[in-house]
Amino acid sequence: MKNILLVDDSALMRRVLCDIIESDKRFRVQDRAVNGLDALGLLSRKTYDAVVLDVNMPQMNGLELLKELQKRKISAKIIMASTDTADGAKVTLDALELGALDFIHKPTSALDCRNGTFSQGLLRILAAVTDLEEQPPMPAPSGPAATPKQGAGRNMAGRTGAAPAVEKPERKAPAPPSGKAVYNPGTQIVALASSTGGPKALQSVIPKLPANLKVPVVVVQHMPPGFTASLAERLNSLSEVNVKEAAEGDVLMPGNVYIAMGGKHLNILNMSGKYSIHYSDEPAREGVKPCANYMYESLMDSRFDRIVCVVMTGMGADGTEGIQHLKEKKKIHVIVQEASTCAVYGMPKSAVNAGLADQVVPLEQIALEITTNVGVK
Repeated sequence: MKNILLVDDSALMRRVLCDIIESDKRFRVQDRAVNGLDALGLLSRKTYDAVVLDVNMPQMNGLELLKELQKRKISAKIIMASTDTADGAKVTLDALELGALDFIHKPTSALDCRNGTFSQGLLRILAAVTDLEEQPPMPAPSGPAATPKQGAGRNMAGRTGAAPAVEKPERKAPAPPSGKAVYNPGTQIVALASSTGGPKALQSVIPKLPANLKVPVVVVQHMPPGFTASLAERLNSLSEVNVKEAAEGDVLMPGNVYIAMGGKHLNILNMSGKYSIHYSDEPAREGVKPCANYMYESLMDSRFDRIVCVVMTGMGADGTEGIQHLKEKKKIHVIVQEASTCAVYGMPKSAVNAGLADQVVPLEQIALEITTNVGVK
């Protein structure tokens, strides 16, 4: 049974959240804290399998607690559950940068917390971050299973999922004129999928890509509507490449990164020799929207000579099925994030188990491997 620390200043909300968590026999609420200061005292003395943390609290709020935990080097698997996460994209991204693994929007009414959407979502995240997530059986890959290759000569010992600090570059390369293709579309593209732990992990990848990267990069990061624009803006401020939330009709350009809009499925279409973004509104797949499987499958009939697929930290199996289908029709190269550097080793594990991984590398090595594979202008 996994032990949970619940941190919330509302007695009623603590009761409701406790009932939800303990409705699953795999979890028990070992301790409750009324604010960040109370939680800090507990976390200084005890270890928990996960922490469910509110943001707005007296004496010490959730963000202040995360900063203090970093300062004191106290490790904890933290899930943000706050009403702020509905529209407070900045607050949420701040929390994820400060070490929170995931977030869920908590309804303002304690009664509404008991609805299936919130309670099931919270339990699903808890299962993922406490390593209880069950992986669905993967269909056998077509052809011989690929053997994952560790990068030669790389020291895999002592890795952690922490993202190194990235300084903002002094100057950014200008974006090419919109709508004017400046490269042969029959070349390469990078398609990246990430979920739980992804927003922070992406800060160890995107800012390390060179401005003169030879190809475009498309990213599906599992986030609800209203968050992906802020994520793109933050990554853009740190990066040499240009990063934006992908808009309908955007023409893909080299040296640019396009992040899928939350709440819609991203597809890449070939229109008169140019590749552009198209959104579709099918139901959630793999329990997520956007879903990376749609992105990969939309590339099956493309004219790209080679597609570099990158699968990073996240719960579930999104990406595996899409890459399997893509492999049937296109030449691909699959880079998978190594387990010890993942916040949640779900999506990468699924790709490895399906025999799809050509390389398994630690987080801090992914940008170099992308650049090595696709080249620069």
